[in-house]
Amino acid sequence: MIEMTALELNKYISDNPGTILIDVRESWEYNVAAIENSIHIPISEIQNKMFDYDESHTIVFICHHGIRSRMVGAYFNQNGFRDIINLRGGIDSWAKTVDGAMSVY
Repeated sequence: MIEMTALELNKYISDNPGTILIDVRESWEYNVAAIENSIHIPISEIQNKMFDYDESHTIVFICHHGIRSRMVGAYFNQNGFRDIINLRGGIDSWAKTVDGAMSVY
């Protein structure tokens, strides 16, 4: 798993439009702020959804500050997924550095 800052990730997904973005926060958090085209799968449901995705795809995990998403990324790595990216600083960092119009909480 690698980690990217919000600015690095913004460039990465611009250059790689097929990248899968999975937001593991709770529903109320996702409703406050979300990255466009992200898929919402709360961390409590992630185990049941893991094999909906191909191990060869690049998957970015997102949470509020990057802690929960890092744990989920590590879990995916342990289960055979190799191209995992964690958004360092989470949606909070994204709102502060990439999308100033996004709500913070």
